[in-house]
Amino acid sequence: MADESKRLSRDDAPVVGILTGSPNDLPVVLKAREIFDELDIPCDVRVLSAHRTPVETVRYVEQAEARGLEVLIACAGLSAHLAGVVAAHTTLSVIGVPLAHGALEGMDAFLSTVQMPTGIPVATVAIDGSKNAAYLAARILGATHPEVRERLRTQLAQDRQRYDSPELDVPSQADKLKRG
Repeated sequence: MADESKRLSRDDAPVVGILTGSPNDLPVVLKAREIFDELDIPCDVRVLSAHRTPVETVRYVEQAEARGLEVLIACAGLSAHLAGVVAAHTTLSVIGVPLAHGALEGMDAFLSTVQMPTGIPVATVAIDGSKNAAYLAARILGATHPEVRERLRTQLAQDRQRYDSPELDVPSQADKLKRG
């Protein structure tokens, strides 16, 4: 177990940076922050665009590691160049979240995000999958922060209780509800 004085907490400096290309995307993007809040992981949310604010975006990414960030999440719709631009300017782990916009409802963003050139990796989650991006970031952090790994284990165990038991001799959730 990690030394208690070094345990990661929401009150610490952010270890995850969440970038989104447009303020219109915040309702989807902020779902990731909700997961980080549940797991007590400090994060930073910024509206930075590969197209509209490219200099500021690159500056943020290039300074990320020095500020203590360990994982970056890039959320964007349409042509979705944000994750690729982020990954091109850092060696930190980058998770891309394609967002559903336009006539193709996110398929263009998905393909743009998942098809990165060799050496510029972006882990890509589902369209509008900001919650899973947060969980993936937490698992990455768990490799060096045992307390995060333990929080994930606890949450996973709690989530499993919501589903029927695979054991035949244990009453299912449906059976419990019928007996009410």
